[in-house]
Amino acid sequence: MKVAVLGAGAIGAYVGAALCRAGAEVHLIARGEHLQAIRRAGVRVLSPRGDFTARPHATDDPAEVGPVDHVFLGLKANSYASAGPMIAPLLHASTSIIAAQNGIPWWYFHRLKGPYEGYRIESVDPGGAVTAALPLHRAVGCVVYAATEIESPGVIRHLEGTRFSIGEPSGLLTDRCRTFSEAAVEGGLKCPVERDLRRDVWIKLMGNIAFNPISALARATMAGICRHDGARELVVAMMRETVEVAGRVGCDPGVSIERRLRGAEKAGEHKTSTLQDLEKGKPLELDVLLAAVVELADLTGADVPTLRAIHAVSDLLNANLVRAV
Repeated sequence: MKVAVLGAGAIGAYVGAALCRAGAEVHLIARGEHLQAIRRAGVRVLSPRGDFTARPHATDDPAEVGPVDHVFLGLKANSYASAGPMIAPLLHASTSIIAAQNGIPWWYFHRLKGPYEGYRIESVDPGGAVTAALPLHRAVGCVVYAATEIESPGVIRHLEGTRFSIGEPSGLLTDRCRTFSEAAVEGGLKCPVERDLRRDVWIKLMGNIAFNPISALARATMAGICRHDGARELVVAMMRETVEVAGRVGCDPGVSIERRLRGAEKAGEHKTSTLQDLEKGKPLELDVLLAAVVELADLTGADVPTLRAIHAVSDLLNANLVRAV
């Protein structure tokens, strides 16, 4: 199996190293000091499950890799629309694009039976630019339940979790999902193939939609938000509104708000990816989290005043950040 990891950052390099350890032909597409370090010494993974080093091929030029069986996409969702030229050299007729994405994916209503089948979410896929770069027939969803960070160039610190749930938008159990899952499991990951990955999307989103923007606005860790009574109440309100929207598009996450809060508390003094991006001066990945759910609320008639308020102030923060870059 030949796999290209486009966006071999903390998550991408971790997955690529695991697949390489399983014997897959892996090509990491990275840049800068991180790329140079991987070329010199491979990817070093530091993990409570055991440290290991993998030595996949690494490059900054997808044309050097050529067509692959799977493209594992480790980019931020706000980079998808411009990713077409990087992805094109990696594709053959049956290449899948496995997008490890937070929030609502561009493929969400693709082959979803019901009144909204085929609806394009403008905040996620503006003008169809993401679909043009990542064709829907190639899309395989991926919900990440793992926390990693780049400790130094070429060195990945695995903090917790090894689950990468994948699934087809159609709900079918396909060979392309099965083969990727088997390789991931052999490399030490959990990679269940889900018939209803949209449920996982909403379970993960229940946490992300609240903790990510609040952490950036308050410069707070997940545990710090949970300890603050007012912030905790805000999280509960945002989660409640999110579950309401999920139900109106036909999905019941099936997980209580208290359970999601307990999971967040267990993360401890963890900085969300949005807070980490803010501290690095990078644009914030908010459209697929907040803007998408507000758009779905408009579509379905759901009342989401808390989500609208947090979206407004976090969007202003992001606009100021982008102007400063």
